[in-house]
Amino acid sequence: MKKKPSRIISLALIVVLLGTVIGLTYKDVVKDVNLGLDLQGGFEVLYQVEPLEKDDKIDQKDVEATASTLDSRVNVLGVSEPNIQIEEGNRIRVQLAGVEDQKEARELLSTQAELTIRDVNDNVLLSGKDLVQGGASQGYDDLNQPIVSLKLKDANKFNEITKEVSEMPQGTNLLVIWMDFEEGVDSFEKEMQSDDPKYISAATVDQPINSTEVMISGGFSDKDGLQRAQNIAALLNSGALPVKLDEIFSTSVGAQFGEEALDKTVKAGAIGVIIVLLYMLVFYRVPGLIASLTLVVYVYLTLVMFNLISGVLTLPGIAALILGVGMAVDANIILYERVKEEIRIGRSIKEAYKKGASSSLWTIIDANLTTLIAAIILFIFGTSSVKGFAMMLLLSILMSFVTAVFLTRVLMRLLVSSGRLDNKPGLFGLNKKHIHNIREGVNVQDLQTVWDRLNFAEHAKKFFLLSGVIILVGAIILSIFKLNLGIDFTSGTRADIVVENSTTEESVREDLTTLKLEPESLTKSGDNTVVARYSKDLNKDQIAELQQFFEEKYGETPMTSTVSPVVGQELVKNAIKALLIASVAIIIYVSIRFEWRMGLPAVIALIHDVFIMIAVFSLFRLEIDITFIAAVLTIVGYSINDTIVTFDRIRENNKKMKMYRSEADINRLINTSLRQTMTRSLNTVLTVIIVVVFLVLMGSESIFTFSVALLVGLISGVYSSLFIAIQLWGVLKKKQLRKNGGTLVVYEEKRNNKDKVLV
Repeated sequence: MKKKPSRIISLALIVVLLGTVIGLTYKDVVKDVNLGLDLQGGFEVLYQVEPLEKDDKIDQKDVEATASTLDSRVNVLGVSEPNIQIEEGNRIRVQLAGVEDQKEARELLSTQAELTIRDVNDNVLLSGKDLVQGGASQGYDDLNQPIVSLKLKDANKFNEITKEVSEMPQGTNLLVIWMDFEEGVDSFEKEMQSDDPKYISAATVDQPINSTEVMISGGFSDKDGLQRAQNIAALLNSGALPVKLDEIFSTSVGAQFGEEALDKTVKAGAIGVIIVLLYMLVFYRVPGLIASLTLVVYVYLTLVMFNLISGVLTLPGIAALILGVGMAVDANIILYERVKEEIRIGRSIKEAYKKGASSSLWTIIDANLTTLIAAIILFIFGTSSVKGFAMMLLLSILMSFVTAVFLTRVLMRLLVSSGRLDNKPGLFGLNKKHIHNIREGVNVQDLQTVWDRLNFAEHAKKFFLLSGVIILVGAIILSIFKLNLGIDFTSGTRADIVVENSTTEESVREDLTTLKLEPESLTKSGDNTVVARYSKDLNKDQIAELQQFFEEKYGETPMTSTVSPVVGQELVKNAIKALLIASVAIIIYVSIRFEWRMGLPAVIALIHDVFIMIAVFSLFRLEIDITFIAAVLTIVGYSINDTIVTFDRIRENNKKMKMYRSEADINRLINTSLRQTMTRSLNTVLTVIIVVVFLVLMGSESIFTFSVALLVGLISGVYSSLFIAIQLWGVLKKKQLRKNGGTLVVYEEKRNNKDKVLV
């Protein structure tokens, strides 16, 4: 074939252009990524909006007004990317990433902003209803001390009140200004004895005041006084909440926690991805180089698209991005294995590529669509960081398809059509002695593989027996050890306390006991983290006290999470619902694209994988939290991906067979299809496992259980795809054969005489 240097020049120009664009813009792209609170610190809280009075009812307008008020309060904090969302069931989720003073933010959000002016006997003289809306401002007095100025609606009313107070005995002629006075709890008599009284100001009134201007002063002289004065003015202007807010879920992450988690996870993922790229280069040579180039573009494009939709990157999101590398690699591997098969039967490089690209396209589409189903369901039913993981997984699937299908094929087509690869099978990782002459008429199904000695169909019962034993042992393990459910499912509070390496659990327990916050359990995680668990929900004051104490002692704010029983029950229901819907959706899709006898075994294999993951977590007492569900659904997508590729090869081989005359025909089909796809299956799972292993060993402790779940699921998934799902299909097909009297037409012609349908 004549060499075409123009193709190589075009290839080089595309690579240089992509490299230049990425090189000049990647820093800005990375800088523009919005980091979630688990990566930069901050806190998230889910409020249940409740009426102030028992007989009152909450409608959508009340919830929207409350969300608007919360938004205006958040602006006071100066948070760059606040996220306030209204959810079903009269709930509002507030996410404040990067907020420095979490205690202040929490108080600012949840306070009712109910200002009252009372006498020393705690009788209400004026309330927020007497204030001019938006009339509060922060200023300074003659001594340059912070004050809060208020505007009243009625000067005569204020005159009468101040006249009455001024006539009271000396020392009791005070106007006491309160914020959020609690009846039956607060009193001036009690608070006046305190060094840090709860009331804002207690001003002496010597004569009546005929004015609408009121100045709150004297309570803002300490170092935090200015900030407190600004917050009070902002609260009054934002309006009192027409409802009360109950915290039903919260999580708090210190900035150092987030930064360390980000560094660890990115480093672990980067090392894993680099090894994957090297693996592709060694195994597939020149095509492996093309795959490596497109994988770099995949990561870049995914981040660009993530920024365009204003996504928030979380730790599980980084894991989804890294795992997307495995999916992109898989699309390349499917293509390259097909091309290598065509080269081996004697086709020219150009013909082999054309044939391989054509035959692999729908396999890749089917494999990606099933994973997409799992990602969409995860996004619909996920919450918080799990939703972020699902969003990144969705983008990863789409971008891996764009790069691994379109970009890879453009670059490979240019390279192949240039003629530079002609008669050089070694550049595809092939040895010439394994290549037939096209005149021999050898079919792909006749090619020898390294797996030819294995008779998979013959050992089907042994595979079923092995899985049966594993399931039985798993059931025994579960009955003995139960599940170590995290607070996401059991409700309560968890605090991750960073300590010094030499600090013992007993020392932390003593500190918590001193704070009257003794936990139900205390375990050390890693060298310098102690995890305290509580079966009850700690309130915001207890959490603030715990965080302040350990921040002062060890220099880092503990990470805390609180889940109410209501939310815990909902998470369990949503997890089960997501799994069921994903299973049904996959059965429907596979049944439409293939046949129901493939869809049912595929889902049985998925249930098999999920059970093994649960049994392993039970055996090693690993904590099951909400990210475990994300891992389960990810494995559902990966496992079905692998199963689909093998079923697709079975469908293709069926076209050659057309009719089954005995069970031996079915066994032969199973063996041939598994041998042909075994290398692809192992290569795909190995590339993903490499990345996950590094996430387990070097990634953040925050996603350790998530990574372990992925690792167990990947190993179980490849086993069940090859040795359970396919073998079950064989059992169902043999049953159909016997029902049909020993002969079964595999494909029948449609009326247009072009397409064929599996029966």
